[in-house]
Order: sequence, then structure tokens, then C-alpha cells
Amino acid sequence: MMQEIKQDARIAPSLPVISETKMGVEELDLFYGEFQALKDVTLDFPKNEVTALIGPSGCGKSTLLKALNRMNDLVDGCRVDGLVSLDGDDIYRDVPVNDLRRRVGMVFQQPNPFPMSIYDNIAFGPRTHGIKGKAELDVIVEQSLRDAAIWDEVKDRLKKSALGLSGGQQQRLCIARALAVQPEVLLLDESTSALDPISTAKIEDLVVEFASKYTVIMVTHNMLQALRVSTKTAFFLLGEMVEAGDTDELFTHPKDSRTADYVSGRFG
Repeated sequence: MMQEIKQDARIAPSLPVISETKMGVEELDLFYGEFQALKDVTLDFPKNEVTALIGPSGCGKSTLLKALNRMNDLVDGCRVDGLVSLDGDDIYRDVPVNDLRRRVGMVFQQPNPFPMSIYDNIAFGPRTHGIKGKAELDVIVEQSLRDAAIWDEVKDRLKKSALGLSGGQQQRLCIARALAVQPEVLLLDESTSALDPISTAKIEDLVVEFASKYTVIMVTHNMLQALRVSTKTAFFLLGEMVEAGDTDELFTHPKDSRTADYVSGRFG
């Protein structure tokens, strides 16, 4: 019997592992008035993986990130054409905004804690979605802070203002606040660029851990960071997605000369 199994194993072809798509954009064009910020972008974001968006300032990567949870809805004159999907549903037509924001959380470049207690920062989202019981909120607050690796630093000061935390602590608090509503996708918009190296390393460690629970899409200007934490990378230039693929492959064997110039530091 063992010999038969071995023979079968030799005969059976090795099939590539195909990742399930959690979010995606297809033929996406985005305009601010007459200015076109994104041009015909098609890109899939694999479930439970970290995808990095890289490129020079003003290339459209943060604009794309905001389109993924409709933050651009708040911008006058913004128009989105094409498809943005979550689990196959068109987020601009089939998914209510409140539901979308719960399922797709976002952490911004600058820490933005609410001017309230640490506890109330984390409980804000769950309360908004109808969770009112103190015991349940206590569990959510503690677990979210633990998941963001900041519980031990703040557990004795939960009733104190979140504005008293350091910059790195505030950013991890903002991550905990995003996790409190149990999102499926986490968007990180250069979320370590304003932090010191120690705080940056802590958040990078978190991002790697998060991939087991969430689909993470991160904008970063730091190419070494993309190499350290992402499995897939997309390179943007002047509103276009030039190239996307496996992170190691894109950095070591880019297919487009513009990608090669950027990752080698020849421009950008």
C-alpha cells in the first residue's frame, strides 16, 4: 500500500496554490473633478495575506486605499468608475456604507485617537454597532488592546485620556480601535511613517501576525518594510498600477523597467 501511495505521489502533478480573493478592483478609474487620480487599475487582494502598495508620492496608492472603504465619498467632486468588490459584492452598489466600514477598517498615517478615555476609544465602534453591555464591552476592549500589543502598557489607565499616550502607543491604540469591530480587512495608510524605529518594529510585528486573521492592505513608502511584512506588492506610478506580484519576485526580478528603477532607488 505504501508503495502504491508513493507511485501516485510521483504521478500526480504539483498544482499551484491559488489564493482566495477577499477584495479586488477592476478597471477602476477615479477622478477629482477633471483630474484623474487612478487610471484603469485592476488588482486582487488575497484573503489572509498582506499586500503592500508602493510608489512615489502622489502616485495614487493612498487614493486607492481610501476607495476600498469609500473614504472618497466625503470628497466633493470625486467620481469612481469601475468595480470595487468585497467577497464578490460591489461595495459602491451592494454593500451599505456602515456595513462596509465595519468590515473594512482603516488606520491613518497620523495617529488620531478620539479626545476621550482609552476605554471609550476602543468601545466607540462596538457601541455604534449596538453593543451596550459593560461586561461584553470589557471583553472587547481588553482583547482588542491585547491584539494590538498595548494592553500591558495601558491596562491600569483605561479611564485616562488617550491623548496622553506616546505617538507609537496612540497608533497601536488606533489599530486596537479598528480591531474592536472585528473587521475582515485592515487598511493601513503609511501607519508607521510618523513613528520611531522601535514603535515601527512593533507595528510591523503586528502586521505579520494579523495575516492569520485579517486581509491586510498597506500603503508604505518604505520598500524594506514592504519586503519585511508583505507577501504581495503592487507598484504604482502616476495613477497607474505598473506591476503587481509576489513581493520577493517583484523586488528581485521586476518585469517592468520602471519598477526596476524604483525598487533599485534610481528614482522616487
